[in-house]
Amino acid sequence: MTDKKTCDSCSDASCSSKTQLPGEKLDQFIERQQLMRRLCEIKHKIMVLSGKGGVGKSTVAVNLAVTLAREGKTVGLLDVDIHGPSIPRLLNLEDSRVEGTGEALLPVPFDGNLKVMSIGFLLQGRDAAVIWRGPMKYGVIKQFLKDVEWGKLDYLIVDSPPGTGDEPLSVCQLIQDPAGAVIVTTPQELALLDVRKSITFCRQLNVPVLGVIENMSGFVCPKCGELTNIFDSGGAERMAKEMNVPFLGRIPIDPALVLACDAGTPFAAFHAETETAKAFRRAIRPILDRERGADPARDSAETVVLETRREEDKNMTRIAIPVAQGRLSAHFGHCEEFALIDADLDAKIIRGKEMVAAPEHQPGLLPKWLAERGANVIIAGGMGMRAQSLFTEQNIAVVVGAPAEEPDAIAQKYVAGTLTTGTNICDH
Repeated sequence: MTDKKTCDSCSDASCSSKTQLPGEKLDQFIERQQLMRRLCEIKHKIMVLSGKGGVGKSTVAVNLAVTLAREGKTVGLLDVDIHGPSIPRLLNLEDSRVEGTGEALLPVPFDGNLKVMSIGFLLQGRDAAVIWRGPMKYGVIKQFLKDVEWGKLDYLIVDSPPGTGDEPLSVCQLIQDPAGAVIVTTPQELALLDVRKSITFCRQLNVPVLGVIENMSGFVCPKCGELTNIFDSGGAERMAKEMNVPFLGRIPIDPALVLACDAGTPFAAFHAETETAKAFRRAIRPILDRERGADPARDSAETVVLETRREEDKNMTRIAIPVAQGRLSAHFGHCEEFALIDADLDAKIIRGKEMVAAPEHQPGLLPKWLAERGANVIIAGGMGMRAQSLFTEQNIAVVVGAPAEEPDAIAQKYVAGTLTTGTNICDH
């Protein structure tokens, strides 16, 4: 359904879209209102940039978008690489075509929470070449932002072509207030030289740099486990410190990632428990922290270290408790949210708690979804045998028959060894 909201109904009196600018023609004013009406429903617009081609920028953009979507966020992924669109291939959407409502274009859906738009969906064939100059590229990018019915999004991830040319400049001019840019590089100095230019580009256009990701950072032999730094390692982190921007982490070279890209199966979704997928989750942590209102000046490198330590702590157990109206939900598959509580069972203490909105109910989804979030134990009021077996397959221990108490109290009793369980209220 087409969004009927108009600028006239907006309560923000300070919005520049409510009034016609001096010298602005009526058709230009109406077009600007249409653009801003779309953009005002998108909370965070994030550009993914690289100073150089071949560093895996589109791969990173796809996996960041998928990772955010699997965190329960509503995400749009916009491919503005007009001459070499990669997103349709990376998501196995090459045969998809854009549909319209008469008033708007509809983005191509992917896996529930993700919506995608690319010029690749509009080409006659996979080998078709786009031979356009700057003004035509600006026009189609404006159309992707103005005429596509994105709806309400938590994040719009914009995958830009390498460099600091027409496409990223057009996005900055049209969006006006991007949340920031994630810059992708490889460790070698040649790539880092161009990354510095991307950072300068962002600063000149007042675009915050959310951080730098070092892709292709070392290769771990699948047979012996030896780490080989094919392209050196650590260069991006050193450069980030020199340029005073956050460092979001390293993504290693993984043969399975290459195969996933060629197959159009997002690595972060289909290989969620690998170290590479965990690296993507660590990379988005500072971005999510900014949304929650955490201090944006916090050292992102320190965040990565803390997350790594938590994952490697052998004594740490993550307890998942389904919650509805502040208490344990009797039906875990239809709860409002999950309390993810980190506990040291040896020391019998709680280390931390995170509340995460439950995903839309789908049969068989929750075991994998909770495993991706590091859960080792689920405590429920009741659970059928089939569901228990699915959790067991994900190496998640199941405790059933727990009382409908607040999650903190349940976790404290479980850690102390005093949790009393009753009858499993679901025996099918």
